[in-house]
Amino acid sequence: MNTSQKAIVIGAGIVGLALTRALQAKGWQVTVIERHPQAQGASVRNFGMVWPIGQAQGPTFMRAMRSREIWLELSQKAGFFAEQTGSLHLVYSDLERQVAKEYVGAMTGIKSAQWLDAEEVGEKSPAAVLEGLKGGVWSADEVIVDPREAIYKTASYLEDLEGVEFIWNRAISRIEGNKVYSGMKSWSADRIFVASGADFETLYPELFEASPITKCKLQMIRLVRQPEAWRIGPPLCAGLSFTHYKGFEVAPSLQILKEHYKKEFPELVEMGVHVMVSQNGLGELTVGDSHEYGLNLSPFDQSHVNELILEYLKKFAQFRDWKIDSTWNGIYPKMTNGATEFVHQLDEYVTIVNGLGGAGMTLSFGLGEEVVDQLEKV
Repeated sequence: MNTSQKAIVIGAGIVGLALTRALQAKGWQVTVIERHPQAQGASVRNFGMVWPIGQAQGPTFMRAMRSREIWLELSQKAGFFAEQTGSLHLVYSDLERQVAKEYVGAMTGIKSAQWLDAEEVGEKSPAAVLEGLKGGVWSADEVIVDPREAIYKTASYLEDLEGVEFIWNRAISRIEGNKVYSGMKSWSADRIFVASGADFETLYPELFEASPITKCKLQMIRLVRQPEAWRIGPPLCAGLSFTHYKGFEVAPSLQILKEHYKKEFPELVEMGVHVMVSQNGLGELTVGDSHEYGLNLSPFDQSHVNELILEYLKKFAQFRDWKIDSTWNGIYPKMTNGATEFVHQLDEYVTIVNGLGGAGMTLSFGLGEEVVDQLEKV
C-alpha cells in the first residue's frame, strides 16, 4: 500500500479510531468524519475496561490481548491514564465457587486466571467485602482506562499523525459510490468505512433491518473521587458476571448457576444486571450496569435500576465514599446471533464495521488491524 490511497472513516468512537490507527500505519491517507464536536456515544459511556478474561478462548481472546497491547502503547504516546490492574471475580457461595474452580481448571496454560482464597483476595483489594467470602478468580490481563479521557486523547494523537485529518461536527447523510455527503459538501476516497455505531441504520436502514442486530441500553453510575487517594486495587465483580461473559461458558456448572440466579435475583436477571466497579486515575469509581435490548429503548433512566445495581454492589464491595457524582445511559449495537462483530463489505468501496456490543473497548483495536489487513488480500 502507498500514500496515494485514501480512506474515509465515518465515526470517531473506538471502532473508528481503531480503523484510523490501522489504516495510517499501512500508509493510507485517512479522513475521519464525526457528527459531533467530539465522540459522545457508547465509546465514552463505559467502564473503560479492557477485559480479555470475558472473551471466549481462541481468536476473540487473542484479539482482546492484541487490543490490550495497543491500549498500553497508546497510553504512552497519547498521554492518558492506563493501569494494568488485572481483575477479581469474588465468590460467596458454594455454587459460585464450583463455577470459578471449573473455569480456572479449564484455563490452565491458556489464560492467567487463578483461584485465590479469601485472605489472598483481601491482599489484592481493600475494597472487597471479606465477610462470607469464599475466594475469587484473579486474572492479570485486564487494563483500565478512563474512556472519557482516552478516547479524546487518542483522537488528538491520531489527528497529529501524518496523513490523518479529522472533520468534526459533520453528519454524513448519504453515501454514493466512493463519495460521502453532508448536505451540499462531499468527500471521496478509495475506501469508506462506516463505524458510526447504531447510527449506521440511518445510512443503510434496509441492511440494518435485515441484519441480526439490535440495540442495547445500559445504565451506569459514577461515584465521587475517593478521599485521601484511596484505591480499590483491581476492578471488582461477583457471581452475576460469570453468567454474562462468554469466557466462562467452559464451566459445566454455569447453567446451574444461571438457573439459580433466576430464582435468587429475578429482577436483576430480567434487567440484565451484572455488577462491576472500576476506578479511574482521578480516583472516581464507575459502577454498572443493566442491559435492556430492543429498538424502542426509553431515553429515560430508571432510578430503581440504579438502586438495584448499588444494592448488589454493596454485597461484595466497600468504599470510603458512596456519594453519586453522575448517572447516565449508553446505547450500542448488539448482534443477536452470537457473533462478536458485524463486518460487512457492502460494495467495492464501503465496509461497515459494527456490532461489537459491550466489548468495543476490549476488541476494537485488534479488529481494526484485522479489517485493514484483509484489504491487502483483496
